[in-house]
This record gives sequence, C-alpha cells and structure tokens, in this order.
Amino acid sequence: MLFHIATQQDWDAQASNHSYLPQGFASEGFIHLSTEAQVPGVLQRYYQGRTDLLILTVDETKLTSPLKYEPSTSAELYPHLYGALNKSAIAKIETIEKVK
Repeated sequence: MLFHIATQQDWDAQASNHSYLPQGFASEGFIHLSTEAQVPGVLQRYYQGRTDLLILTVDETKLTSPLKYEPSTSAELYPHLYGALNKSAIAKIETIEKVK
C-alpha cells in the first residue's frame, strides 16, 4: 500500500469525480505518494500544524496511471503517480489529527 496526503478542501472539491488530482499536479506533473515508512517524515517536513488533512491509503495494484519511484528528499526514492489517482484504487481514507 502507498499513501497520499490530501487537504480536506481539495478532496471535497472533487467528491463527485471518479479520479483525484491535487492542486500541485498542474505545476509538478505528478502526484506525490509515500510508503508507510515515509509518511511521518513527509508530515513533519511539509504539514506541521495542519488540521485539515486526510491520508488516502492507495492500493498500487489498482492504479490506472503510471507509477514511478524517483529520488527526492535525501536521494530517497518516493513513488510518483503520473496521472490522475483513480478513486477505485483508494482502499481507505482517514482524517489526520493535528500534525505536530
């Protein structure tokens, strides 16, 4: 399983869509995903103090867009999804409590 951190606002704005694209997709060209082990570091680096977040659990075997593992922070390989996230690949959606 992979994970994507989304804002409640982005998610709600696309509630009726069959797929999801975060705001940054247009400028970056991919959707940031993380492995389970990478999630705490991503939350710490980019989302401190936020209370409006969701974590989407994604079954990578059900993705319809290309997935690539590419170097990112500290040359660590992160999964990047090059296209929309089909909602049929989302296994679970949870609210994230305030990021400390």
